[in-house]
Amino acid sequence: MRYDIDCFGEMCPVPMLKLKGILKDLKDGDSIKLVTDHSCVLSSISDYLKHRRLKVEIEEVINGVWEIYIEKR
Repeated sequence: MRYDIDCFGEMCPVPMLKLKGILKDLKDGDSIKLVTDHSCVLSSISDYLKHRRLKVEIEEVINGVWEIYIEKR
């Protein structure tokens, strides 16, 4: 299953809270796409996910807008 989290215009800790809500139900093979326009979200989410069994990719799709792809393996 793929989850989409729109955090456009939302500052920390809102994106992290939304992500944590979905992560607790994530199963192997599931993925999340989180969209944000605040760079602080990138570091907080990267740090949080660093030691978990998740594949994380971050892409700046346009100037100042990022998509964070998370997949549970």
